[in-house]
Amino acid sequence: MDRYRTAIITDSTCDIPEEVMRQYDIRVVPTYIIFGEESLRDGVDIQPAGFYERLQTDPNHPKTSQPTPQDFLACFETARQDGAEEIAVFTLSSSVSGTYNSAVQAGQRMDIPVHVHDSRFTSMALGWQVLAAARERAAGGLAQSMILAAEKVRARVRLFVTIDTARYLYLGGRVSAATHLISSVLNIKPLVYFDAQDGEAHSGIPSRTRRKGLQSLYDNFFRDMRPLKKLRVAVMHSGALGEAKALADRIRQEFAPLELMIQFAAPVLGVHAGPRAVGLCGYCED
Repeated sequence: MDRYRTAIITDSTCDIPEEVMRQYDIRVVPTYIIFGEESLRDGVDIQPAGFYERLQTDPNHPKTSQPTPQDFLACFETARQDGAEEIAVFTLSSSVSGTYNSAVQAGQRMDIPVHVHDSRFTSMALGWQVLAAARERAAGGLAQSMILAAEKVRARVRLFVTIDTARYLYLGGRVSAATHLISSVLNIKPLVYFDAQDGEAHSGIPSRTRRKGLQSLYDNFFRDMRPLKKLRVAVMHSGALGEAKALADRIRQEFAPLELMIQFAAPVLGVHAGPRAVGLCGYCED
C-alpha cells in the first residue's frame, strides 16, 4: 500500500540510488539493453557493473529500447491497486527516446489521472527532478505541484560527461568514422553536455589527456553553477570509481554541497559513453 495518494514512476535511466528510491517510494519501469538477440531489462536482468564488463568483451555492441506502453500500464495498474489515486510519471528526454510517448499512451488507458513529465534529460538530471517531486509530495503536494517542482529543477540542472574514448560514440552512431579515427589517433577525450532547450546531447571542447578531461569536466560544470548555494550534485561514473570519489572529495571540500551522491551510470548512458566515463550533474536551489 502506497503511503501517498500520488504514485511517482520513472524509468531506469534516472540513476537514483536504490536506497533513495525505497526511501521516497519511487517506482521504476526498466528500459531494455539488447546484446544481439538477447533483450535485458535494465536493473532487473542486468546491473550496471555487469553491463560495463560485458560491454568490453561482447562482440555485439548493445542497443537500447524504450519501455513499451504495456510496461508502463502494468506499473500504473499496480500503483492503482496499491491505493494510488493519481500518478506522476517522469521520463528521460523525448528527443532521444520514445519512453515519454510510451508513458503517455499507457496513461490514456487508465481510469485515474496520469501526468507525464518530459525531463528533457537523462541520468541524474532526470533523477534530481524526480527527487524534487518526491520531496514536494512528502511535504503534502499533489501531482501538479510535484511537476512544478520538477520543472524548476529542469530549468537549473546541468549535466556534463567526459568520455575516455570516442569508440562507443562511433559504435552507437553518434560520431562519424572520420571523427572516431581522428579522436583515436590523437587520444582525444570528448566532453558531452545536455541542453534542456532541445533535450539532446551536444559536444563540448575535447581534451587531449585524461587529467585535462576531468579538469575540463569540473570547470565547465561549475562555470554554470551560480550562485553556488544549496548545491545538490551527483558524480556518475562507468567503472571509474576512484576518480569519481576524488571528484566528490574535491567538491565536498570546495563547495560543501547540501547533497552529494556517487553513482554508477545506467547502461543506457554507457552504450554511448563507454567505460571509464565520468559525469557531473546537479543544480542549486533558491
